[in-house]
Amino acid sequence: MSTIGVVSFCSCSHPAVGLLKQGMQKMSSFSFHTAAKCAARDYYEVLVLGGGTGGISMSARMKRKVGAGNVAVVEPSKTHYYQPLWTLVGGGAKQLATSARPTESIMPKGVEWIKSRVTALDPDKNCIWLENDVKISYKYLIIALGISLHYEKIKGLPEGFHHPKIGSNYSVHTVEKTWKAIQDFKEGNAIFTFPNTPVKCAGAPQKIMYLSEAYWRKTGKRSKANIMFNTSLGAIFGVKKYADTLLEIIKERNIAVNYKCNLVEVRAEKQEAVFENLDKPGVTKVHQYEMLHVTPPMGPPDVLINSPVSDEVGWVDVDKETLQHKKYPNVFGIGDCTNLPTSRTAAAVAAQSGVLDKTISLVMKNQLPTKKYDGYTSCPLVTGYNKVILAEFDYNAQPLETFPIDQSKERVTMYHMKADMMPFLYWNALLKGYWGGPAPVRKLMHLGLK
Repeated sequence: MSTIGVVSFCSCSHPAVGLLKQGMQKMSSFSFHTAAKCAARDYYEVLVLGGGTGGISMSARMKRKVGAGNVAVVEPSKTHYYQPLWTLVGGGAKQLATSARPTESIMPKGVEWIKSRVTALDPDKNCIWLENDVKISYKYLIIALGISLHYEKIKGLPEGFHHPKIGSNYSVHTVEKTWKAIQDFKEGNAIFTFPNTPVKCAGAPQKIMYLSEAYWRKTGKRSKANIMFNTSLGAIFGVKKYADTLLEIIKERNIAVNYKCNLVEVRAEKQEAVFENLDKPGVTKVHQYEMLHVTPPMGPPDVLINSPVSDEVGWVDVDKETLQHKKYPNVFGIGDCTNLPTSRTAAAVAAQSGVLDKTISLVMKNQLPTKKYDGYTSCPLVTGYNKVILAEFDYNAQPLETFPIDQSKERVTMYHMKADMMPFLYWNALLKGYWGGPAPVRKLMHLGLK
């Protein structure tokens, strides 16, 4: 999720930026890399499941706590993606390649990278199973398996992506098709969807809509576009302060919003999208489209469904304040795979990583966790190629803002934070276990250092 910019965010004179830059310069002196190798042992003091944002950041923190040789990460993927950038990739403002790095390059040096897939968890025996019936035991387990995309739950997908005029920013295989569909748009309905399931980065389905609208306005096609946001939800955004601004933008840009409707079928050869009315189950409506952006249904990874560590739906069942498992005290969860009642974003993972680090430290000392996660998450709502509303909020859907400004307003500086500063923080601080979200900056602001 990014946009085209002219001014670098780093040129902003805000003191908070200076503090962040100083910290980043110190962090850049640390160099991490690893030689990937197969699992050579059957026991680790700390075993991390998943090599995404939460898994890599926690493995870096655990390495400093128990030593690299005592930590292993189970992750089958050879490439690690900074997925928040895909909004901007789909909008033509960034290249897909800039979001990718080899997993080997971001794995903390000395931490064992087990290139396999988890097939079962047995927390009662402190072990997990990999492909080919390989068993690995642990003292502490961190589950960071992310969320699964389910395009196949929409009739006609994923095969429909072989046709033009349809894309999705949620998959590495379809994000560039979004930009192609935006460019090729001629005249008619441009439809953007939000599914009837939990999703990661809940603002992303509308971010690409605003970018598309801006692009068509710039290229003289806006008058030929009937832009529709078809969402399964009953509101445009879950936090009123930001929702009010978004509704003003939607009205100003003449965008139609259809609530409580869920995409159930795509007839790509006919360019038709079928939506079910969630207030009248079974009642459907067919829309012709000239461009369609699909946000897929999502859910917990298959290995977690009916697992001892999961709730009735399949999400890892953790305490919402400490991130410690409710039943197994040596098991912890972080990120999209958990049942934490907050939005699933990289910013949430950053805040969670700092809390979880302290939780595990105390558990290792046989002490009760004291640090509490307040549900902090952030959603930089891209509303144009140089505008962002920086939404930050907590478990109670109350704004929890970092900067001493009204963050519900569209700002160029926040766009460059999203497009330029955040990727830098991600690769050089969060993944290396040195950044636990913006809480320290927020504290400085509240102390009057503005």
